[in-house]
Amino acid sequence: MRIIGIDVHVLLEPSYDVSATSSAQDNLVVEIHTDEGVSGIGECDVNPWMARACILAPGTHTMGQGLSDMLIGEDPRNIERIWNKLYVGSAMNGRRGVVLHAMGAIDMALHDLKGKLLGVPVYELLGGAVRSFITPYASLQPEVSDFNAYRNSLAGWATKAKQLGFRAAKAECTLFGPYSHKGLSGTPEQTTEVVAAVRQAVGSDFTLMVDVQYAFPNADACLATIRNWEPYDIYFLETPIWSDDLDGYARLAREQPIPISAGEWLATRYEFEDLMDRGLASVVQPDPGRVGGLLEAQKVCDMAKARGRKVVPHIWKTGISISAGIHLAAANEHVPFIEFLPKELCESALRKELVIEDFGMADGQIPLPTKPGLGVELNRDALGKFKEAADKAVRDRIL
Repeated sequence: MRIIGIDVHVLLEPSYDVSATSSAQDNLVVEIHTDEGVSGIGECDVNPWMARACILAPGTHTMGQGLSDMLIGEDPRNIERIWNKLYVGSAMNGRRGVVLHAMGAIDMALHDLKGKLLGVPVYELLGGAVRSFITPYASLQPEVSDFNAYRNSLAGWATKAKQLGFRAAKAECTLFGPYSHKGLSGTPEQTTEVVAAVRQAVGSDFTLMVDVQYAFPNADACLATIRNWEPYDIYFLETPIWSDDLDGYARLAREQPIPISAGEWLATRYEFEDLMDRGLASVVQPDPGRVGGLLEAQKVCDMAKARGRKVVPHIWKTGISISAGIHLAAANEHVPFIEFLPKELCESALRKELVIEDFGMADGQIPLPTKPGLGVELNRDALGKFKEAADKAVRDRIL
């Protein structure tokens, strides 16, 4: 069996907003095809035009190759061999960042393809299931530009998440900093006000995470605010400062009681080793479409287990990545939650429509998938619509 082709789809939400800081508005989806008619799908969370270039660009020497040139002709069942070949062969293009994110989409598709070939769910390729269900948390991020509307919307969404059966939710409290949405300009005190409002809305019998998305410039500024958060019983605080400030992360871990989580942007196990050993993160968050795929995400899980840390995968794309996160959690007992945004709490048509899936959440839990591979399919009509929107954006020179 050999790989004979790869389709690379750049997708865009037709109603995207350039003032929003949300990668839910675009996507890069790959389909890998074999000479026996079996295909696999994957996606990654990065600028899709850049990722497409990493995959399709021709190379001129042995360590500056495009990913598709190295992929064609390989046996898709040899996932680790392919990963290492792509990593070494593209090393001079960049051993991290967009190249590794693009590799994540390919690796995800290879796992989907291999699972279909063998007739087993992907978690069997990762070592087998260690649980019978997955616990998701609702990831909540309002798309409004006024503080009062933001606070009220977030508290309202958290209440709805609880009504839908969720046992946990993450509040994206981003009122300032690089992720400030739609021109919001708030204060640390207002962030505390939002956290308090959400905790009051959901009550004490509900797991609450908080993500401030790199809002604080340093550990001192963060500590000045979060030392007041003990009454709100926060399960973890996500990415409070810049990813590269590992010494700052270590200070946060040592000087206050809230567990600190990070890792959504990181690529490869090597960056996670630094995050755990130097940054002392209690919870690490590999994104299968950013870290380099499920193969690399599993290596991060193994490293975290050896260090006594928890893993909560970052997932901010469509049902393709959600499914990848479900399979990763199924195979690892130290993954207590996965990030999940159901259609009822979602504003992005791209997220709602791109794939055909049925995760079947009941009573706050998702049962183990039983279909071969990732268990999701592309909605071809939706795929065409989002490809057309991406092409139109380029023609109009908006992008």
